[in-house]
Amino acid sequence: MPDGEKKAGRRKPSGTAVLVTGASGGIGSAIAERFAADGCRVALHYSSSAEAVRAAADRCASLGAAEVLTARADVRSRAEVLRMRDELKSAGFVPDVLVNNAGVSHYGMLCDVTDEEWDRVMEVNLKGTFLCSQAFMEEMVSRKYGRIINISSVWGLAGASCEVVYSAAKGGINAFTKALAKELALSGVSVNAVAPGAVRTAMLDALSAEELAALAEEIPVGRLAEPREIAETVRFLSLPESAYMTGQILSPNGGWVT
Repeated sequence: MPDGEKKAGRRKPSGTAVLVTGASGGIGSAIAERFAADGCRVALHYSSSAEAVRAAADRCASLGAAEVLTARADVRSRAEVLRMRDELKSAGFVPDVLVNNAGVSHYGMLCDVTDEEWDRVMEVNLKGTFLCSQAFMEEMVSRKYGRIINISSVWGLAGASCEVVYSAAKGGINAFTKALAKELALSGVSVNAVAPGAVRTAMLDALSAEELAALAEEIPVGRLAEPREIAETVRFLSLPESAYMTGQILSPNGGWVT
């Protein structure tokens, strides 16, 4: 499905418009599919995984999304983010809900981190959240309604050994969320973050079965989260009834970090 092309679901294009960045991955696609199941209009952003995002778009259509679009952009680039915004707007898609999910991880001792690795993690996770929020919040403010939901991490709250760069980027997203929430509070736009614990996605593919089992034992509920559980938290924050919740960091982590 070409970028900007609409793929009709079972309902007419009406209702909440949701843009999910990084929608080709496990959590991102689960979020898009959850909104699709509610009959929302959904736009799935990707950077390079065109095949994966189109498969997710097909699933969204089959679940009953009112409308499905795909959009490519490097979220590290202001020019590309603004191009994506303008292309979506030309297609009649102006997000009511922005889910800043695009991100990359990094594992390794801080003493071994290169400038290039630091910059990549900060630019995709933190700068991408900044650029997308800035690009799409103007319309929300003008309409006096919007939801910005940033995907952080439990390590943005607690920090993790050998994940200093990733923890710093996600911690920055948490602070960004709290500050922007105060800035937009009187504009009818809420800003919150979801900070998942260990989720069963490709990000954990490097771990062996034994390592995954040991990780699950550390979590009080005794298992990893499923992407759909994170998607449900995002959906809750997107609801009109959640208007009084802003500047909050919700962390579905099975009691791992309290």
